[in-house]
Amino acid sequence: MYFVVIGVVLLVMKAADFGMVANWPWWAILSPFGQAVAWWAFADASGYTKRREMDKMDARVKKRREENLANLGMDERGRQGKRR
Repeated sequence: MYFVVIGVVLLVMKAADFGMVANWPWWAILSPFGQAVAWWAFADASGYTKRREMDKMDARVKKRREENLANLGMDERGRQGKRR
């Protein structure tokens, strides 16, 4: 995502003839988009995105479970409070 944002900023600066970016060649302006495509291909091929997605889902399941246990009046171990 960062590469895309950098690419858009450079593209806007080049189109507006702003600063020293106006003198850069087009391949330098468009290279962040190529780097973004390479990063996404690597992340998908290595399983990085899938692991992050699974971590987020596990965190949501854990949070939902803790909320449900708290609503039932149970402790973290899943047992009701002991009465003596």
